[in-house]
Amino acid sequence: MADYRVLITTSGIGSRLGKITDFTNKSLVRISDKPAISHIIEYYPKDTSFVITLGHFGNYVKQFLRIAYPERNFTFVNVDKFKGTGSSLGYSILQAKSELQCPFIFHASDTILTDIDSIPNLDNNWCAGALKSDSSQYRTLNITSDTVVKINEKGEINFDNCYIGLCGIKDFNLFWDKLTKLPNTNSLSDVHVINEMMQSVEFKYHKVSKWLDIGNVSELNKTRKQLGSSIEVLDKQNESIYFFKEFVIKFFSDSSINSNRVKRANLLNTLVPTIIDSSTNFYKYKKSKGSLFSKSANVNSFKFFLQWANINLWKKKELDNFSELCSDFYISKTSNRVKLYLQGKDDQETIINGCKVPSIWNLLSQIDVEWLCNGIPSQFHGDFILDNIIETNNGFCLLDWRQDFAGNLEIGDLYYDLAKLNHNLIINHGIVEQGLYNHSIDNCNILCNSTLIECKAVLHEFIKENKYDLKKIKLLTSIIWINMAPLHEYPFNNFLFNFGKYNLYKTLNVS
Repeated sequence: MADYRVLITTSGIGSRLGKITDFTNKSLVRISDKPAISHIIEYYPKDTSFVITLGHFGNYVKQFLRIAYPERNFTFVNVDKFKGTGSSLGYSILQAKSELQCPFIFHASDTILTDIDSIPNLDNNWCAGALKSDSSQYRTLNITSDTVVKINEKGEINFDNCYIGLCGIKDFNLFWDKLTKLPNTNSLSDVHVINEMMQSVEFKYHKVSKWLDIGNVSELNKTRKQLGSSIEVLDKQNESIYFFKEFVIKFFSDSSINSNRVKRANLLNTLVPTIIDSSTNFYKYKKSKGSLFSKSANVNSFKFFLQWANINLWKKKELDNFSELCSDFYISKTSNRVKLYLQGKDDQETIINGCKVPSIWNLLSQIDVEWLCNGIPSQFHGDFILDNIIETNNGFCLLDWRQDFAGNLEIGDLYYDLAKLNHNLIINHGIVEQGLYNHSIDNCNILCNSTLIECKAVLHEFIKENKYDLKKIKLLTSIIWINMAPLHEYPFNNFLFNFGKYNLYKTLNVS
């Protein structure tokens, strides 16, 4: 085991990330395929002992680390003041004093390094720095030879390199002595302690060749773009997904959704991956081997897939009050989602793509509720899109299943699965990630994949052959887009709402 510990402070609210941290901790924001804190944890040897301060959604951080790294050594420290008066980075660090009576490394939770650089040992005190084209948002270092002589506040114009929120503290007793004597202002941080320490001990300079910051929205987006990702996922504020070599972890801020996902995995059994572990807000499942169907689907494999789903997934069931569940799921939920999207504003008659489209409330009032809610009760998936399907050697594995259908875990509407699939053959993650859509009401459209257009024709033929109602599926597809709108950010939310309204209007006006 390493002869030092690593301190990571996750207690802050991450205010510079705006709404991104309204439902989670900034250290759990996904960077590439994993949360930010994973990039830090995996940077250190497996026998490293970590001290983690917890505050803002601290329970999420604790759950994640335990479920993702059961073999790693973590000590958790709860911070009572992590926002408002009396809170500061320095205060959070001080709460970990009893766990850091040894040399330690402080690694800020928004500092991402690559494997180009190695962490120096703690034969001496050191501060890490790097070049940054725009230094205005960062504290900076003054360096003489290989020694740091001062850490400047933001805005200093005479400096050598930026300080990246990473330092090694060999003289830990001196560190705690200086920290306890400094006044606890809201700006108190590690740099104030280090500047005090430099009056009596030396801090070596450790140059980092590649430093990625995620402390604000601009830098977060740059880092995400630079590192890329092997997955195409539309980010949501209240849930996330993380990919590791052998497993996948899902997060939900709503614990009931998480719990029901786990229960439904047991009901769906071999159709979905094996759940390895779960906690209140996370579950972990074994990664399925195969190709993501959104990447591999063609007309022939899609035909086979529909046959497979018809036999293995859509097993018909009976439920006396099923139309009531459909009404709750399609009508009540849609009304609530529209209110969430409009946020108190009125929706008026609008000309979309040259058509005079009534208000959303007018459109919804035109729906024949009895007809729409006369569904087909069956075993269901719920988010039945190509991005949630793995094509394996002997069939398919279904990912990211829905937690319930209007509260029912066992039975859903077969029509909803078909509508979700129809939606995805028109709107898919790859196209959206590239921004290949227009949210303007004058020309509200999206670029469609030619292979998926062919698959959509196959789906519609399947629907007709099985005597399902294609108009109902098209109407539900429009409702799905309208329901999705408040769950996404501008401009995609506007596109979904306008595109949904436009297609709902067209479907209602086709006999």
